[in-house]
Amino acid sequence: MKAAIYTFPGYHQQGKNVAEILNISSHEIDIHHFPDKESLVTLPEKKSDHVILYLSLDYPNNKLIELLLACKTARTQGIKRLSLVAPYLCYMRQDKSFHTEEAVSQHIIGRWLSELVDDIITVDPHLHRIQSLDTVIPDTNNIVLTATPLLGEFIKSLNKTVHLLGPDEESLQWVKSVAEISHSPYSVATKTRHSDTRVEIQLPEIDYHNQHIILIDDVISTGNTVAQTAIKLYKSGALQVDVIATHALFTKDALDTLNNSNIKNIWSSDSISHSTNQISLKHLLAQNIKTLL
Repeated sequence: MKAAIYTFPGYHQQGKNVAEILNISSHEIDIHHFPDKESLVTLPEKKSDHVILYLSLDYPNNKLIELLLACKTARTQGIKRLSLVAPYLCYMRQDKSFHTEEAVSQHIIGRWLSELVDDIITVDPHLHRIQSLDTVIPDTNNIVLTATPLLGEFIKSLNKTVHLLGPDEESLQWVKSVAEISHSPYSVATKTRHSDTRVEIQLPEIDYHNQHIILIDDVISTGNTVAQTAIKLYKSGALQVDVIATHALFTKDALDTLNNSNIKNIWSSDSISHSTNQISLKHLLAQNIKTLL
């Protein structure tokens, strides 16, 4: 029996697209929310001994409970292999305890996921001091992909002379890779974070006059870092500032924040469903899911 893809709400289309490439079936998991926000999870009838769950883990707290319920129910159905496709992987930022008795959520959630599924496929996880996802999610077959080739090809398709800029030192690995693929010059700014919403940006000392700048990051959340960078770029003479990111983890006011900084174009991959999605991950994901079949 072939593997089957089970999709969660918000990701039915992405999962269906991948299933069509692989020529396997896709089925929707039904989620009902009671008035008190408890979740009722209903799986399809058993379709395969190998089920691939498609769920990106942005805004994760409810999703993690629903994933738990889905996985446990699938096991009672006799499903032998569970693979999780989570293009965005949550709780990766907190990889150490900075204050006494602070929870190291990366380790806790990582080990919990390893108990639920046999395989995890994710894209550009936001790891800081940890080099390998295997350290975070033990005893699981982890496949870590990067969207940077797709971002680079997208920038090439614009057919414009651009300068790529990372908003902070952590973005260097992504900016450098995208620059190599798109054959664009690049540089990286310096960021000092004062709080979740207040940052200070120091641009590298280059000539921005009349330049078309594309800001590149793996994750955009509040948009504050990117917006402050754009404002400084315009003050330094930039002609146009665009933004491209792998994960559009946008908070409620993020788009307003970016638009108010006069950013012209905002592009993202469809790792997280969002109106800015321009870059599909379906072929990248399908190619690597195929190795599990």
